[in-house]
Amino acid sequence: MQTALIYIVMLRILSGSVDIIAAYIMFKLNDLEKAFIVNSSLALIGPIIFIITTGIGLTGLSDKISLAKMICLLGGVTLIFISLRMK
Repeated sequence: MQTALIYIVMLRILSGSVDIIAAYIMFKLNDLEKAFIVNSSLALIGPIIFIITTGIGLTGLSDKISLAKMICLLGGVTLIFISLRMK
């Protein structure tokens, strides 16, 4: 198995575990305001994991895809984040 793939899988397992732990914490707190704070904290983790896993994937594929395709992929990721910020 490729090293980049192992890192991506491990990061996704970590991300999912953090989500499950956060859900458990929200359940135990039994308070909407505190649950909202925990949920807001998760909003930071998701995009960070997305950027890191995309970077690892592109690095792992750098010898298999052209520079133009890499630029298009990075442009697509950038457009995703721009669209999320638009009102």
